[in-house]
Amino acid sequence: MRAILPPSMLGILGGGQLGRMFAMAAKTMGYRVTVLDPDQNAPAAQFADVHLCAPFNDAGALKTLADTCAAVTTEFENVNADAMRELARRVPVSPSGDCVAIAQDRIAEKAWVRKAGLPTAPYLAIETVADIQVELSPYLPGILKTARLGYDGKGQVRVRTAEEARAAYADLGGQACVLEKMMDLKLEVSAIVIRTSASQVAVFPVAENRHEGGILDVSIVPARIGAALAAQVQQMAVRLAEELNYVGVLAVEFFVLGDDTLVVNEMAPRPHNSGHYTLTACLTDQFQQQVRAMCGLLPGKTDLLSPVVMVNLLGDVWKEDGGEPNWDVLAETPNAQLHLYGKKQARPGRKMGHFNVMAASADAALEQAEALKDTL
Repeated sequence: MRAILPPSMLGILGGGQLGRMFAMAAKTMGYRVTVLDPDQNAPAAQFADVHLCAPFNDAGALKTLADTCAAVTTEFENVNADAMRELARRVPVSPSGDCVAIAQDRIAEKAWVRKAGLPTAPYLAIETVADIQVELSPYLPGILKTARLGYDGKGQVRVRTAEEARAAYADLGGQACVLEKMMDLKLEVSAIVIRTSASQVAVFPVAENRHEGGILDVSIVPARIGAALAAQVQQMAVRLAEELNYVGVLAVEFFVLGDDTLVVNEMAPRPHNSGHYTLTACLTDQFQQQVRAMCGLLPGKTDLLSPVVMVNLLGDVWKEDGGEPNWDVLAETPNAQLHLYGKKQARPGRKMGHFNVMAASADAALEQAEALKDTL
């Protein structure tokens, strides 16, 4: 495709924090931005030139996107894939609706991972009651996950026995699920790939991730694993992107098992929470890469400028009356950077912001980041 240059208008489906950071990157690079999101208080709307406040499948809003934008992307995978396919008939859309549809469905996603020749945990696809009546011991103890619309630990139930698995399936309403065997994990890591329509590829340094309650808590970069294993993580992420013929920013999460074997956990067809460290610690951040990929530009350099730790800030740290946390210590720490998402209401478990701490080593950054988090 011919490169799309500033001051072209770029469209994004979704106006949450990822859309907000995309809009900030695009505006900094000289582009204009249209955000489609039904929330009149969408965080991304604060930085957009145009906010189409309408449902994601609204025909009029989609027509406006197609008529006014040079290219369109998305900030989340639960957007209407058919709407993206329809948009793609009139304007470049990345990632494709087909790739988004795969990422929306754990059954399809895991099948594609295996098609790429990459390992997953042992799993059973459950689409009917009959599917869960088979011998379940190869997948137990395990996690029963809804095939669609699960994120941040939602739609997931840990089960130890076949009886618990069948009861959990019934509790989830008999919807399509995946029963995935729990693995003996050493740690979890992720890699973020940028791939253009001309098959140009770049990949960010590997992040080591810690979760609490199914929600990402801390990302440590560089991941504290061997160089060969880190390279393997990056190579596997690129391989999946190429198998999908993916265009855009793709995050791939991995389990590192006790023997340093890698297993693909899941993917996200967009910039990712574990990539927020790039905003302060890389030559090009993941949102600039999203702009570059959708506009047919070469991927930017992904060099890590400093070891860094990213800490998520959830609504739990806000005061009960909705008042702001005490930001004094963060504000007075010269090697820490605070990023708030402009959300109107704080709720427990809701991602409200993050902060990055850069230091001489990942361990030093982690120690300082944890101390700063404790002050909040």
